[in-house]
Amino acid sequence: MAKPGKRHLFDDPKNIRRVIHALYALCAVSVLAELVVHRHVVHPWEGLFSFYSLYGFIGIVVLVLVSKELRKIVRREEDYYDD
Repeated sequence: MAKPGKRHLFDDPKNIRRVIHALYALCAVSVLAELVVHRHVVHPWEGLFSFYSLYGFIGIVVLVLVSKELRKIVRREEDYYDD
C-alpha cells in the first residue's frame, strides 16, 4: 500500500502526456518504416501500405463492439450474489 506522501510516476499528468506522445511517435515510426523496409508477403493484400496497423485497428474495434453486445447477454443483476 502506498504511503500518503509518496508520489508515483504516473501521478503527474505531464508524465502521462510524455508516455502518450512516445506511443504516438512509435506508431508514426512503424508506419514510416514501411516505406523503407521490404516485407516478404504471402498474400497480395499484405503488401498494401499500413496493412497490419489497419488490420489491428479494425480487429480491436470489432472486438469492442462484440464485447458490448456480449455484455448484454452475460450480465447479471447488481445484487446477484446477495440472494
